[in-house]
Amino acid sequence: MIDQATIDKIMAATDIVDVVSDFVSLRRRGANYWGLCPFHDDKTPSFSVSQSKGVCKCFSCGKGGSAIHFIMEHEQLSYYEALKYLAKKYNIEIHEKELTDEEKQKRSDRESMFVINSFAQEFFSKSLLETDEGRSVGLAYFKERGFNEDIIRKFGLGYSPEKRDALALEAQKRGYKIDYLLKTGLCREGQEGRVYDLFSGRVMFPVYSVSGKVVAFGGRILKSGVKISKYFNSPESDIYHKSNELYGIYQAKRAIEKERCCYLVEGYTDVLSMHQSGIENVVASSGTALTHGQIRLIHRFTDNITVLYDGDAAGIKASLRGIDLILQEGLNIKVVLLPDGEDPDSFSKSQSAESFRRYIRAHETDFIRFKTQLLLDDAGEDPIKRAAIISNIVESISLIPDAIVRSVYVQECSRLLQIDEQVLLSELNNRRQKRAEQQSSRERYSSTEERRSQSQPQATATPQAGGTTTTVGTASESGEAPPPPSLDDMPVSATEPSDSFLSQRVDRRSPLDKYEREIVRYIVRYGYRNLFETGEGSWQKVWEYIAEELSIDNIELSNPLYRQMVRLAAEQREHEARQEAALRADLQIKARQRIDEAIEQIRLESGDIAEKQRKEAEAEERIAREMDVELQVFETNFLERYFTTYPDSQISLLAVDLVSEKYQLSKVHTKFQKVELETDRLWELIPRAIYELKNAILEQSIKQIQEQLKEATRAKDDRRVNELIEQNVELNRVRTTLAKQIGDRIVSPK
Repeated sequence: MIDQATIDKIMAATDIVDVVSDFVSLRRRGANYWGLCPFHDDKTPSFSVSQSKGVCKCFSCGKGGSAIHFIMEHEQLSYYEALKYLAKKYNIEIHEKELTDEEKQKRSDRESMFVINSFAQEFFSKSLLETDEGRSVGLAYFKERGFNEDIIRKFGLGYSPEKRDALALEAQKRGYKIDYLLKTGLCREGQEGRVYDLFSGRVMFPVYSVSGKVVAFGGRILKSGVKISKYFNSPESDIYHKSNELYGIYQAKRAIEKERCCYLVEGYTDVLSMHQSGIENVVASSGTALTHGQIRLIHRFTDNITVLYDGDAAGIKASLRGIDLILQEGLNIKVVLLPDGEDPDSFSKSQSAESFRRYIRAHETDFIRFKTQLLLDDAGEDPIKRAAIISNIVESISLIPDAIVRSVYVQECSRLLQIDEQVLLSELNNRRQKRAEQQSSRERYSSTEERRSQSQPQATATPQAGGTTTTVGTASESGEAPPPPSLDDMPVSATEPSDSFLSQRVDRRSPLDKYEREIVRYIVRYGYRNLFETGEGSWQKVWEYIAEELSIDNIELSNPLYRQMVRLAAEQREHEARQEAALRADLQIKARQRIDEAIEQIRLESGDIAEKQRKEAEAEERIAREMDVELQVFETNFLERYFTTYPDSQISLLAVDLVSEKYQLSKVHTKFQKVELETDRLWELIPRAIYELKNAILEQSIKQIQEQLKEATRAKDDRRVNELIEQNVELNRVRTTLAKQIGDRIVSPK
């Protein structure tokens, strides 16, 4: 367990823009940063990150949270594991109690698999650089390929010893469980229960996730004449889905964002050689066909992809389908054909970074034009083949989501293919219409199946075709990562943190919810902000005023989650007061130093004594005012920070939702006029919100009495009828008073 003081220190050091930028390319727009959401198929930036609030939220899929929640979901970590991740990122030492055997047992399989992969990478690296066998076999191979030690260390390259169980024995010696060696595919079980290394006698290429964790390995055999694959990769596992990974993405992501372009190559050594030549914005599909998951991974950092091909025509044609997927994702794609006999590995070794880039700029071709010319060269004058080519090209263009880009390509292909533009447009529209109908049909089928499944008893596992079963936390047979579990699938309590990053499930059916939610929003956003000055010269805070107003009429919020947040706000007051006192003392020391420095500077200036005294007084007043503003910001943001980082995901994600703002006024609206902010009118808005809640409760009570009055009238219970009429009259009188208070402008306390 991590103590609260350490958690506070971690959160104080954490910059959510810095954290999210490790995984998503962000662009500033107004006060916030925006990028493509990493949690769903996002075509246009809908993922907003607020640096000032320390939260992020996707306004398309609804996911959001603090930096902790982002790391929890993106890296599939628990709450405390996410805290450790951030502590490591910001070099904060963590003091935690020793885990019990039961707590150790509860550590997730995923984390254990990452740990065993990290151990294996270190083992392979040491075997390469520090053993006689590794240096004479593995290191000699890398040196022969022209790779220096910097590149070897940068990509964590290694060597798996020829001995069949070297890794397995070392892992057992270090206390790692054989079960995780088998689950990651590092080892396999042979006869009589013996465990063997999968990659023995191979040079090793670790595959890193976008966050830098080792998820898999690729191994190359060095022996000649052996009847096995030259390259061998880790099998799919709970942490490795090859359709979602790209070799080199971790080392390339910053360069991709900086260059605003990603070079796509085929193999490990292509990436290594280009990095060594100074070109770092490059990734490899590792010999597999491109997938939607891989393309979306690139799309997080750039809209532009350049595919580098060698002169192998058969290989180029085989990869065309994957490139169609890039068009479908809305990215800009160009193609570069390298000189005959060259591939990215060999060509980069003969070039400097600048000359390689010059070659790319001089020879890059738009993909549609490249594909058209490539297929036309094959077809010659054969009309049947030309017709098939036209159909193929139109299919590629029809995948492009942007209508203007499609139109430009149609015009260009009409010229290249020497066919009427209207014919191409007609065929293109037919294909898009057919695809839309098929999609609509699939959605209707899915909707029908969903309704059917909802009408049946729910099970913990859903049978799939062929008798297989898909459960939360396992990989599907397709190799795609399963969807994250919903909040309904896991227990949530105030004391035990939930690992879910999904939007909260608050009961919004109550007619009082919108009024209660608004009151809780004021508490989360402004709870410890001064609202009204009391007669004794002190100030009543926002949460104090709200709690007092609710208690006057014995009102308890109907939603248990809202009630808990009101209670937590009260409980944190003492903690906030201590932190505020410490901050005030620190600011007073700094303010005194600044005042002394300002006075010393003023006294060195020329001028009469009266003018200097005036400047000194102004400096003292300005610095004191700045200190008060900093204290006010601390008070205003305290509960917002507290709730958005709360361990219980239901509370923290609700808080994120309450503080997130999709739209903001542009500078055009604020440049020539002062815009009145919500904080300027809290003295008016919060009492109005209280009155509106009370009025809504009153309306409910009146409806209930009217229903009871009907029943009493039908039962001819005159005494009960008279009682209810009196109650109804009294409630209507109160409602009239409340309506006047809501309708009238409240007098400012100033």
